[in-house]
Amino acid sequence: MSLELDAAAQDLLFREARTANTFSSEPVSDETLQAVYDLVKYAPTSMNQQPLRIVLIRSEDARERLVKTMYGPNGAKVAQAPLVAILAADLEFHELMPKLFPHFPEAKDMFADPAIREASAVQNGTMQAAYFLLGIRAAGLCAGPMIGFDADAVNREFFPDGKQKVLLVMNIGKPGENAWWPRSPRLEYDEVVTAA
Repeated sequence: MSLELDAAAQDLLFREARTANTFSSEPVSDETLQAVYDLVKYAPTSMNQQPLRIVLIRSEDARERLVKTMYGPNGAKVAQAPLVAILAADLEFHELMPKLFPHFPEAKDMFADPAIREASAVQNGTMQAAYFLLGIRAAGLCAGPMIGFDADAVNREFFPDGKQKVLLVMNIGKPGENAWWPRSPRLEYDEVVTAA
């Protein structure tokens, strides 16, 4: 192997990690989530944009509102998980560019066009959501990322000012009974990688 990461860490993050479909009732603390964020905030984005915003669903009222927006069995998963996070893109991330990219004062102006800004927020926010998922795994927790929901309804419920846009909903916690479905196949290297 030509990887620097040891085999146990590779297993924790990738080979043995699975999407949990059920969770135990063991709570997930704010301290754990802060440790996860404090790790994954260092992962790269284009021009250090950092548009990801995370809403932790802690109250029963918020959970009920979110459950109503989920499709099919995803509602039951959200209702049962010990912690649920809404991962969203901040459509006004450019306001923080002077802080995040200080060596290029004109960076904020590059995103004056709302369409360009939204496309960049969604692309970089999605990348950060993937890092967040790996951070959850690094904390020894399982994640259940979902896009099976009414995005317009989630945005109306949780981001009514239109300044953020939902990317995905993620259940977080320790696995419960019958948490795993059989692992689906993966494409091999030569099916994915080409050279030009």
